[in-house]
Amino acid sequence: MEQSEVMEGVVKILTPWVKNEDALASVSMDTNILEDLKVNSARLVDVVIAFEDEFDIEIADEDVDSVNTVGDAVTLIASKLG
Repeated sequence: MEQSEVMEGVVKILTPWVKNEDALASVSMDTNILEDLKVNSARLVDVVIAFEDEFDIEIADEDVDSVNTVGDAVTLIASKLG
C-alpha cells in the first residue's frame, strides 16, 4: 500500500473526531493530531482501534505513545503493513 493511500485512510478515520475543520482542510504529515486537529485525547483509543480495523494491523500501546502527528500515524501504519 502506498503512503498516500495510508494517509487517505488515516485522514478518513480522524475526520469524525476533528474539532478544527480548517486544520483538517490543509492536513499534512506535520499536522499534530491533538494540537492542530483538536482531537480529544480520550478519543485516541477509538482512533487507534479504527486504524487497526481499517488496516488489519495491531498497534502496541508503546507505539501509540509515539504518535503525535498525522505523519507519525502514517509511518507507523506503513511499517506494520510491511
